[in-house]
Amino acid sequence: MNIGEAAKQARVSAKMIRHYEQIELLKPAGRTEAGYRQYDEQNIEVLRFIRQSRLLGFSIRQIDALLTLWQDPDRPSREVKRVAQQHLQEVENKMRELALMQATLQRMIAACPGDEQPDCAILDQLSSSEPSLPGEPAKK
Repeated sequence: MNIGEAAKQARVSAKMIRHYEQIELLKPAGRTEAGYRQYDEQNIEVLRFIRQSRLLGFSIRQIDALLTLWQDPDRPSREVKRVAQQHLQEVENKMRELALMQATLQRMIAACPGDEQPDCAILDQLSSSEPSLPGEPAKK
């Protein structure tokens, strides 16, 4: 099948398919005599795997590792689990950072009167040399 049909079946864009080939996440497709890319069901499976991995937020490096493991029938499942656990830890760290950002923004917004006067706690906080997030070390 051509790149457009492959993209449709894998639910990714043709541009992403070309990108995945360029960064060697997807093996280059075979070509017709006219130079058009030709994809098979195995390519579609790999593209679906990449798409699902991206939806879960895995990095390209992690997806590459997972693809290698997926394609190895002798893989130890502990390696797959290790990659997923590492990603989960990154997600949990990001969630903590986002919760701190949320609390700081809520506090800043609550402190700003939002009226016709020029004084605004949001701008004061943003221009401050003090740490802006709870738990962040003081800047010197």
